[in-house]
Amino acid sequence: TLFPYTTLFRSADAFGGIFDEIFGGRGGGGGGGRSNIYRGADLRYNLEITLEQAAHGTETKIRIPTMEECEVCHGSGAKPGTSASTCSTCHGSGTIHVRQAIFQMQQTCPTCHGSGKEIKEPCIKCRGEGRVKTSKTVEVNIPAGIDDGQRIRLSGEGEPGQHGAPAGDLYVVVQVKAHKTFERNGLDLHCELPVSFATAALGGDVEVPTLDGKVKLSIPSETQTGRRMRVKGKGIKSLRSSAVGDLYCHVVVETPINLTDRQKELLEEFDKISTGLDRSQTPRQKSFFDKVRDIFD
Repeated sequence: TLFPYTTLFRSADAFGGIFDEIFGGRGGGGGGGRSNIYRGADLRYNLEITLEQAAHGTETKIRIPTMEECEVCHGSGAKPGTSASTCSTCHGSGTIHVRQAIFQMQQTCPTCHGSGKEIKEPCIKCRGEGRVKTSKTVEVNIPAGIDDGQRIRLSGEGEPGQHGAPAGDLYVVVQVKAHKTFERNGLDLHCELPVSFATAALGGDVEVPTLDGKVKLSIPSETQTGRRMRVKGKGIKSLRSSAVGDLYCHVVVETPINLTDRQKELLEEFDKISTGLDRSQTPRQKSFFDKVRDIFD
C-alpha cells in the first residue's frame, strides 16, 4: 500500500546538525573529514497510518527518491578507462590548512571536497558524482503498539555515499490519524458512550465498539452522565512488553429528539408523577438548588 500524504526530507541537508549530534555524524567512524563527507545522507519519511494499524501492527511499502551508484563508472565518478588521481591541492589528505593572523585552521579541500582524489575526466552520465537520481521501494514493518511521533530506523536504506561509501539510514516517522470513535492516551483508549434515559435509569446491556469488534457492557441502574466504565484489556498492547491497556467508556445520557406524539404524552405523564419525587431521587438537582439557596440566603 502506498501512502500519498507523506513528506521526504534529506536529514543530512535540512537536519544535518541535529542528526550529526544525535547519531554520531554522517561518517562511518574514525577521525578526519573525509568519512563525514562520504557517508550517504540520512532520509526522513513521514508515514501516516490508522489507529487500527498502530494497535495491531502492519507491513507496508513506501517509495522514496534516492541516489544509486552510477552503472557506467560504478561509483568512481571517473570516465570509463580513466581513474581519479591524487588531489593536487591537498595531496590526498582531503584537508588544507588556512592561516588567519596567528591562528591556523584546518578546512575541507575546495578542489576534491575532502575526498583526496581529483577527477580530471568525469563520467558523462553522473558528471563525476558517482551517483544518479532514482527512486526505490522499501518495505516497512510497523510493530503493534507504536504511537504517534515514534520512528522506525532502517539502517542503510538512506542515500548511498559517494564513490562507494556506506549509505545513510532511513527514519520512518509514524503519524497516527485521528480516529472517529477513540482517543488514545498511552496504552488506554477512551470513547464516548451515549445511552438512553431508560437504560441509564433502569440499567441494561449495551454493545460497545472496540478495535477488535463489539463487546457487551452492563450499565448499572441509576447511571449518571460522566460515569466512566472500564472494559479491561481492550486498549493498546505495549510496544516493549506484554502489557495491554484498557478501554474507558464515558457515559452520556442522551436526550431524545424528534419525539412522536405518543412519546411526548408518556414523558408528560412521567413528568407529572415525578413532581413529588423525593430530593434523594434527583441528587444533582438537589445539589444545584442547595447551592442556589446558599447564595441568596
